[in-house]
Parts: sequence; C-alpha cells; structure tokens
Amino acid sequence: MAKIQVKGTAVNVISSTKADDFISLTDIARYKDSERTDYIIQNWLRNRNSIEFLGIWEQLNNPDFKPIEFDGIRNQAGLNSFVLTAKRWIDATGAIGITAKAGRYGGTYAHKDIAFEFASWVSVEFKLYLIKEFQRLKETEREQLGWDIRRNLTKINYRIHTDAIKAHLIPPQLTAAQTSLIYASEADLLNMALFGKTAKQWRDENPGSKGNIRDEANAAQLVCLANLETLNAHFIQQGLSPSERLALLNRTAIGQMQVLLADHRIPRLEGNTL
Repeated sequence: MAKIQVKGTAVNVISSTKADDFISLTDIARYKDSERTDYIIQNWLRNRNSIEFLGIWEQLNNPDFKPIEFDGIRNQAGLNSFVLTAKRWIDATGAIGITAKAGRYGGTYAHKDIAFEFASWVSVEFKLYLIKEFQRLKETEREQLGWDIRRNLTKINYRIHTDAIKAHLIPPQLTAAQTSLIYASEADLLNMALFGKTAKQWRDENPGSKGNIRDEANAAQLVCLANLETLNAHFIQQGLSPSERLALLNRTAIGQMQVLLADHRIPRLEGNTL
C-alpha cells in the first residue's frame, strides 16, 4: 500500500498479485465531495460512456468477462431507474478492473487505466496531477528495487567472502570472540580499500547515524564492493598477506569507481563518494 498526495488529497495505491496497480476511486471522489464518495462513483458508473469504456477494458484484459451480461447492463444505461454499483458490476460481469476492499484502507479501487478515466470525469486538472504523482511513485519504487538488488548482491558476495576467511584465515584453535575479530578485520580491509576508513572511524565521524558505512554507500560503491568481496576471497585463497591484498583491492577500487562514476546509467543515490 502506498499513498500519494494529489492537490491536497491523499490517494491510496495498491498492487494486485499480478503486479497491476490499483488506485482508490473513493479517494479520487473525495476530491470532489468528501461526504458523498459512493454517490459520485455510482453516478459515474451509470453513465453510458463509462460503461462502454469499462466493457472494452474488460474485453481486452479479462478472458472471463461475461459479454452477454455486459450487454444487458449497457442496454439499461440512460434509463431514469438505472442504478449501477461497483458490486453489481463485478457480480454480474465477472469484472476484474474494479474491486472493493474493506478495512482501514477500504473503498472502491480500480486498475490505473480505469482510475485515470474516472479522475478525468471528476476533474481534468486532477487527472493530470494524479498521473504526475503516480509516475513519481513508480520511479521511486524502481529506484528502491534497484537499490535492494544491489544490496542483496553485496550480501551474497559477503557470504563467499566470509567462507574464504573461514577456510584460509581462521585457525581451528581460535575462540568465537577471536574469530569475530578476524571477520571484522577483513570487513575493514574492504572498507579501507573502498572508503579509505574503517567502520569505527566512520561511526566516530557520524555519531548520530543509525546505519553503517555500507548502508550509506551509493549505487556505484555497492557494485564495486560486491566485486571487491569476490576478488578478496580469491586473494585469500592465493595466500596473499593483508597488506598485499589491501594494496591490490585499493587499486582495483579506484579503477572500478572511475569507470562506474563515468557511466550515467548508474543511479546517483545519496551516500559517500570516494
């Protein structure tokens, strides 16, 4: 569940199991009249043009849509006695483009294509702002997804890295406390190679931060760190000393960061830079 602000109105956005975004028609209707949202939605649904639009959308996107029932509803449109609710539309035709939800964020929701059409009926200006804020939300989600993928890649490579430490640097007679110190020192070897400082030095410089030096890394640094972890595991297996590995990793980090920062496809996320 996400929430966007459109001309002072909070609009909820959810994703279905098929990853299609659904937008709250109830919230959109609230922009026009906060006390009569159900009436506004029903008034739009009973409009013949709206029914035609909904029918075409369902035929394009819903193989289980019931065309005969749809024709029956369409033929009634325009009669003074004709009333159409979201529930009746769904029950009669098997529609999937509109849904009703209960609970804290309950109300009538519709696929974004339908929601934009409804917003246009409510207010053309509101529709344009809705599209703009929705696109901003999707862009933010894409950036966050890319960040999560890169962060997870670093975690996977970290397992390779720690396995190499365990196999080649930790004598069996060490205590658990001594072992953790070796892991920490190897993590700081990578920190020094990439960031030029240890985790403790970073914490001392950023006393109010809740994260750590790697949480604050930007996208390019995370990509480089993932590469360094794999490379350090290889150096450990070759039996290189920590000082030799640090020098090699630092030269590699400098070269890779120069390439990554020159690539404009790498997102510029907040964080440390070399």
